[in-house]
Amino acid sequence: MKNIYLVGFMGTGKSAVGSELAKNKKWRFVDLDELIELKERRSIPDIFAQAGEPYFRRVESKVLKEVAKEKNFVVGCGGGIVIDERNIKIMKKSGIVICLSAEPAVILKRVSGSTHRPLLNVKNPKERIGLLLKLRSPYYALADKTIDTSKFSVKEVVAKILKLLPGNKQ
Repeated sequence: MKNIYLVGFMGTGKSAVGSELAKNKKWRFVDLDELIELKERRSIPDIFAQAGEPYFRRVESKVLKEVAKEKNFVVGCGGGIVIDERNIKIMKKSGIVICLSAEPAVILKRVSGSTHRPLLNVKNPKERIGLLLKLRSPYYALADKTIDTSKFSVKEVVAKILKLLPGNKQ
């Protein structure tokens, strides 16, 4: 296994869990959205506003391909990366894909007040979360493993992931 890819909807804990998991494994953590912002020299909301979601998804796939060439990375992926099944194939070929999930009410609570979530800058974010979860669930289901983070701390989720990894029976 070269890398660990954390996928899932926004607010499920990919960055917090990924960072802690990388520390635990003595690997490096990379947040794909942060890499995209560095390469594009602008924020994700600006990319969406100025170039649109299709452009963002193309850049996201390109950055994923670059990261997939590396090893010993825990990669926090954007919530929509799974929409393109080619991305899933890239992740599975270069590591293990773990989907972090959470109940819609938990997601809303975790992301409320956040201004950097362009897909939730709508009148009814709870409704949007439900719709996006429904649309993306078949893609999230393609992950190798899924963990619901709704009722667990970051450290508890990390412990669950470590138990799932090949060769780890903690």
